[in-house]
Parts: sequence; structure tokens; C-alpha cells
Amino acid sequence: MAIRVLLVDDQPLLRTGFRMILEAEPDLAVVGEAGDGLQALDQVRALQPDVVLMDIRMPRMDGVEATRQITGPGRDGPAKVLVLTTFDLDEYVVEALRAGASGFLLKDAPAVELVQAIRVVAGGEAMLAPSITRRLLDKYAEHLPSGEERVPDSLGTLTEREVEVLKLVAKGLSNAEIAADLFVSETTVKTHVGHVLTKLGLRDRVQAAVYAYESGLVRPGAAQ
Repeated sequence: MAIRVLLVDDQPLLRTGFRMILEAEPDLAVVGEAGDGLQALDQVRALQPDVVLMDIRMPRMDGVEATRQITGPGRDGPAKVLVLTTFDLDEYVVEALRAGASGFLLKDAPAVELVQAIRVVAGGEAMLAPSITRRLLDKYAEHLPSGEERVPDSLGTLTEREVEVLKLVAKGLSNAEIAADLFVSETTVKTHVGHVLTKLGLRDRVQAAVYAYESGLVRPGAAQ
């Protein structure tokens, strides 16, 4: 079954470019387009895409609010949101991640990265490119609330190994990379990640990464 993709961007030329790239892949199918957040909500309900490629700044409703409504309580389907950004708009990406986005990608990323990101997100993983994640969180760390009042109790539910895994997830490592770092199997890492998400009440690895920074478990700018 092809991965169903909805393109959301207020620039028609960009949507056309993305469509050409994605439709060249046998496992990807562009099922629709939208020029703003309100249209995106209508298209998600009508087309039930697997992945929404979401721009941030758009008229009528921006990508942050659209993401919140697509992935939040009472959502209409299982659509995952992959946010498109440029570095001059990074402050909005933090809000999009909190709103429920499964990852983010630069608009000028190579075509192969765009295709791979859609596949990763469709598979239920988060798109956490280490270099982008670190730059983003380092630059906008002051916008992240400390969450001090709830951190001790929530982190206390994790085992020592689960805390290790959470730190590595926050640094953008994949399951395979974490497994190599900790000298365990990838299946074991996947189990630990699942326990972390369940215990902390988080939806996916993106939320786990943001949580790790908000809680102070991982400090922006610290040695990786």
C-alpha cells in the first residue's frame, strides 16, 4: 500500500515541486493539496492521508494550529504531520512539535531526505535529524518552560537505563545508534523507548526529546 501524502503550503510552485518529487516514488502517493490550515483540515477529513507535509506560515490558519487540530483529541484520522521550515522561522517549530508534529524538515532539504522523512513518519517514528534538533533547541532553549514542578516525580518513574535511552533520543539518535552506543540490541532499545513514552505519557520520540530539554535532563549546548 502506498503512503498517502497531503501537501500543505501556500506557495503553489512549492507544492508542484514536492508533488513531482514524491510521485516519482512507487511507495508514495500525493492524494491532495491545500493552501492554508483550514483547507488542510477539510482535506484531512475527506482524504484520510497517512502523512501531512505541513508548512508553518500560511494565511487564515497557520501550520501550528492546523497540526494541533489534526493530531489532537478527537482527530479525524491517524494522519502524522511532518513540518516544513526554514531556519528564520525556527521558533514556530517548537510550537508545532508541542502541537503534535512528528518531526520537521528544512524546505531546502535534498529530495532523498524529504522522501525518507515521509517514510519514517508514516512508519510511526519521529523525524529527529540530530544536527537540526540540536541547532533548534540550542537556539530557542530560552523559550522552553522549565517544567520544574513536575519533573522530579515523572523522571523518578524511569529506570536508570530508561533515562539513558531518553537522553540519547533527545540527542537525535536512532534506535540502531542507541543500540550501538549502549551495546544492546535494537529490539531492547525499542522496548525501552516504549516504556519511556508510556511512563511519561508522551506520544512519540519528538515529544520525548522536547520533554528531556524542558525537564533539564539534557541541557542545550552541552557536549553531545
